[in-house]
Amino acid sequence: MKWSINELYQYQSKGLEIDETINLDELKNEHDELRGVEPVHVSGRADITSSKAAFHLIIEGVMILPCARTLVDVRYPFKIDTTEIYLLKPTDYVDEEEPEIHQLEGDSVDLIPVIKELILLEIPIQVFSDNVNEEGAAPQEGKDWQVISEEESKAKVDPRLADLAKFFDNNKKS
Repeated sequence: MKWSINELYQYQSKGLEIDETINLDELKNEHDELRGVEPVHVSGRADITSSKAAFHLIIEGVMILPCARTLVDVRYPFKIDTTEIYLLKPTDYVDEEEPEIHQLEGDSVDLIPVIKELILLEIPIQVFSDNVNEEGAAPQEGKDWQVISEEESKAKVDPRLADLAKFFDNNKKS
Protein backbone atom coordinates (compact mmCIF):
# COMPACT_ATOMS: atom_id res chain seq x y z
CA MET A 1 0.00 0.00 0.00
CA LYS A 2 3.01 2.19 -0.60
CA TRP A 3 4.16 3.56 -3.96
CA SER A 4 6.92 5.91 -5.01
CA ILE A 5 5.98 8.90 -7.16
CA ASN A 6 7.76 7.32 -10.15
CA GLU A 7 5.73 4.12 -9.75
CA LEU A 8 2.51 6.14 -9.68
CA TYR A 9 3.46 8.00 -12.87
CA GLN A 10 3.67 4.62 -14.63
CA TYR A 11 -0.05 4.12 -13.90
CA GLN A 12 -0.95 7.61 -15.15
CA SER A 13 -2.50 6.49 -18.43
CA LYS A 14 -4.14 3.23 -17.30
CA GLY A 15 -4.98 3.89 -13.65
CA LEU A 16 -4.17 1.74 -10.64
CA GLU A 17 -6.53 -0.96 -9.38
CA ILE A 18 -6.31 -1.78 -5.68
CA ASP A 19 -7.48 -5.05 -4.14
CA GLU A 20 -5.50 -6.01 -1.04
CA THR A 21 -6.04 -7.49 2.38
CA ILE A 22 -3.88 -5.97 5.10
CA ASN A 23 -3.23 -6.93 8.70
CA LEU A 24 -3.61 -4.02 11.16
CA ASP A 25 -3.27 -5.79 14.54
CA GLU A 26 -1.18 -2.88 15.86
CA LEU A 27 -4.34 -0.73 15.95
CA LYS A 28 -5.39 -2.36 19.23
CA ASN A 29 -2.42 -0.59 20.86
CA GLU A 30 -3.68 2.80 19.67
CA HIS A 31 -7.15 2.73 21.25
CA ASP A 32 -8.12 1.47 24.71
CA GLU A 33 -11.48 0.01 23.67
CA LEU A 34 -10.23 -1.78 20.56
CA ARG A 35 -9.52 -5.43 21.33
CA GLY A 36 -8.58 -6.44 17.81
CA VAL A 37 -9.03 -5.92 14.09
CA GLU A 38 -9.52 -8.78 11.67
CA PRO A 39 -7.67 -8.50 8.33
CA VAL A 40 -8.96 -5.46 6.46
CA HIS A 41 -9.90 -5.60 2.78
CA VAL A 42 -9.03 -2.48 0.76
CA SER A 43 -10.35 -2.16 -2.77
CA GLY A 44 -10.70 0.66 -5.24
CA ARG A 45 -8.74 2.56 -7.80
CA ALA A 46 -6.35 5.47 -8.17
CA ASP A 47 -6.60 8.17 -10.80
CA ILE A 48 -3.20 9.72 -11.39
CA THR A 49 -2.39 12.99 -13.11
CA SER A 50 0.88 14.87 -13.33
CA SER A 51 0.15 16.81 -10.13
CA LYS A 52 -2.01 14.52 -7.96
CA ALA A 53 -3.18 11.00 -7.23
CA ALA A 54 -6.80 10.46 -6.18
CA PHE A 55 -7.41 7.17 -4.37
CA HIS A 56 -11.06 6.05 -4.35
CA LEU A 57 -11.15 3.38 -1.65
CA ILE A 58 -13.58 1.01 0.01
CA ILE A 59 -12.22 -0.24 3.34
CA GLU A 60 -14.05 -3.21 4.87
CA GLY A 61 -13.37 -5.24 7.97
CA VAL A 62 -14.42 -6.25 11.45
CA MET A 63 -13.21 -4.76 14.71
CA ILE A 64 -13.57 -6.45 18.10
CA LEU A 65 -14.92 -4.18 20.85
CA PRO A 66 -16.18 -4.78 24.40
CA CYS A 67 -19.93 -4.82 25.03
CA ALA A 68 -20.85 -1.74 27.06
CA ARG A 69 -23.13 -3.82 29.28
CA THR A 70 -21.37 -7.18 29.69
CA LEU A 71 -17.76 -6.58 28.50
CA VAL A 72 -17.82 -9.63 26.19
CA ASP A 73 -16.22 -9.31 22.76
CA VAL A 74 -18.51 -7.94 20.07
CA ARG A 75 -17.69 -8.21 16.36
CA TYR A 76 -18.42 -4.81 14.83
CA PRO A 77 -18.27 -4.75 11.01
CA PHE A 78 -17.36 -1.53 9.23
CA LYS A 79 -17.30 -0.28 5.66
CA ILE A 80 -15.68 3.03 4.76
CA ASP A 81 -15.98 4.75 1.38
CA THR A 82 -13.40 7.48 0.98
CA THR A 83 -11.48 9.50 -1.56
CA GLU A 84 -7.99 10.55 -0.54
CA ILE A 85 -6.03 12.97 -2.73
CA TYR A 86 -2.25 13.23 -2.59
CA LEU A 87 -0.44 16.15 -4.20
CA LEU A 88 2.54 14.71 -6.08
CA LYS A 89 4.22 18.07 -6.58
CA PRO A 90 4.89 20.51 -3.75
CA THR A 91 2.68 23.56 -3.71
CA ASP A 92 2.26 26.62 -1.54
CA TYR A 93 -1.51 26.60 -1.97
CA VAL A 94 -3.42 24.42 0.46
CA ASP A 95 -7.22 24.43 0.47
CA GLU A 96 -8.26 24.31 4.14
CA GLU A 97 -11.75 23.18 3.18
CA GLU A 98 -10.46 19.98 1.57
CA PRO A 99 -9.27 17.78 4.45
CA GLU A 100 -8.80 14.80 2.11
CA ILE A 101 -5.88 16.52 0.32
CA HIS A 102 -2.55 15.29 1.65
CA GLN A 103 0.86 16.86 1.11
CA LEU A 104 3.61 14.31 0.53
CA GLU A 105 6.42 14.02 3.02
CA GLY A 106 9.19 12.39 1.05
CA ASP A 107 8.88 10.79 -2.36
CA SER A 108 6.26 8.10 -1.73
CA VAL A 109 2.54 7.69 -1.05
CA ASP A 110 1.70 5.42 1.90
CA LEU A 111 -2.00 4.68 2.43
CA ILE A 112 -1.59 2.68 5.66
CA PRO A 113 -1.55 5.70 8.06
CA VAL A 114 -4.70 7.11 6.44
CA ILE A 115 -6.45 3.74 6.55
CA LYS A 116 -5.56 3.35 10.24
CA GLU A 117 -6.90 6.83 11.02
CA LEU A 118 -10.16 6.17 9.18
CA ILE A 119 -10.69 2.89 11.05
CA LEU A 120 -10.03 4.55 14.41
CA LEU A 121 -12.61 7.21 13.54
CA GLU A 122 -15.18 4.45 12.93
CA ILE A 123 -15.02 3.15 16.51
CA PRO A 124 -18.46 3.74 18.06
CA ILE A 125 -18.96 5.10 21.55
CA GLN A 126 -20.79 1.95 22.66
CA VAL A 127 -21.65 -1.46 21.26
CA PHE A 128 -23.96 -4.04 22.78
CA SER A 129 -23.86 -7.81 22.50
CA ASP A 130 -27.02 -9.49 21.30
CA ASN A 131 -26.42 -12.43 23.63
CA VAL A 132 -26.44 -11.24 27.27
CA ASN A 133 -26.14 -14.82 28.57
CA GLU A 134 -22.81 -15.42 26.83
CA GLU A 135 -20.12 -17.18 28.82
CA GLY A 136 -17.67 -14.73 30.39
CA ALA A 137 -20.23 -11.94 30.42
CA ALA A 138 -20.77 -9.74 33.44
CA PRO A 139 -23.57 -11.19 35.61
CA GLN A 140 -27.09 -9.93 34.95
CA GLU A 141 -28.38 -10.68 38.45
CA GLY A 142 -27.20 -11.49 41.92
CA LYS A 143 -28.39 -11.55 45.52
CA ASP A 144 -31.15 -8.91 45.86
CA TRP A 145 -30.44 -7.28 42.47
CA GLN A 146 -30.90 -7.78 38.73
CA VAL A 147 -30.42 -5.78 35.56
CA ILE A 148 -33.75 -4.68 34.10
CA SER A 149 -34.58 -3.01 30.83
CA GLU A 150 -35.97 0.49 30.60
CA GLU A 151 -39.41 -0.87 29.64
CA GLU A 152 -39.47 -3.13 32.69
CA SER A 153 -38.50 -0.27 34.98
CA LYS A 154 -41.39 1.87 33.70
CA ALA A 155 -43.90 -0.96 34.12
CA LYS A 156 -42.97 -1.73 37.73
CA VAL A 157 -44.01 0.56 40.57
CA ASP A 158 -41.83 0.62 43.65
CA PRO A 159 -43.95 -0.95 46.42
CA ARG A 160 -42.98 1.87 48.76
CA LEU A 161 -44.60 4.34 46.36
CA ALA A 162 -47.72 2.30 45.52
CA ASP A 163 -49.94 4.31 47.89
CA LEU A 164 -48.69 7.54 46.30
CA ALA A 165 -49.76 6.25 42.86
CA LYS A 166 -53.26 5.59 44.28
CA PHE A 167 -53.39 9.17 45.58
CA PHE A 168 -52.87 10.57 42.09
CA ASP A 169 -55.48 8.18 40.67
CA ASN A 170 -58.02 9.52 43.24
CA ASN A 171 -57.31 13.11 42.15
CA LYS A 172 -58.04 12.26 38.51
CA LYS A 173 -61.48 10.81 39.47
CA SER A 174 -62.65 13.92 41.29
